[in-house]
Amino acid sequence: MLKETLIEVLSSFLPLSLIIILLQFTVVFLPTQLFVDFLLGALMASVGIYLFLLGIQVGLSPVGEMVGSALSKTGKLSLVLFFGFLLGFVVTVAEPGVQVLSNQVEFVSDGVVPGVVLLLFVALGVGIFVALSLLRLVFNLSLVKLLASGYLVIFVLALVTPNTFVPIALDAGGATTGAMAVPFILSLGVGVTAVLRGKANSGESFGLIALSSIGPVIAVLLLGVIYG
Repeated sequence: MLKETLIEVLSSFLPLSLIIILLQFTVVFLPTQLFVDFLLGALMASVGIYLFLLGIQVGLSPVGEMVGSALSKTGKLSLVLFFGFLLGFVVTVAEPGVQVLSNQVEFVSDGVVPGVVLLLFVALGVGIFVALSLLRLVFNLSLVKLLASGYLVIFVLALVTPNTFVPIALDAGGATTGAMAVPFILSLGVGVTAVLRGKANSGESFGLIALSSIGPVIAVLLLGVIYG
């Protein structure tokens, strides 16, 4: 696991770093201090992401699967849905990509749209749709029909919300598919399906991310309607 994670991190950072180094000595010619800061930043980011991914594989994913299994064994649908919403909400708040997006939106809007408001709406959207995804697993609902309904709602809201919120909403859907949320939500679904239908059919948990990513898009579009 240590070796595989190291290779994964290096394959992500080395190409980008090499291209920037090439540009530095051929086209861009950044100030020396800024270039050194980039090299140090890339090194620290590589080490941080390496430890972060190890933590996810060792602790976060197994815990998510065990939580999903434990919730399913209670036999209480309300408990499964509540903790599905709560876990989806919390893991989204902790997602670095969502925090970066909310800060950028607050910056470009000059504080008109506070970053914390956007963060809460995105987290609410993910939490609600994680609960909906677990409900789909419990009742074996059609993923295609749910996705089609969700995108229909997105299309309608996109017509009535201010145009400036449409790209923000779509970016919010992508920002939630980060290194923190994806492993945990997937493992949560695996745990639920393993109890309901056995290990052989735990692949039915796939689709949770696709469905969960609709939630923040709808939530930000609704935020646009409110601000509009």
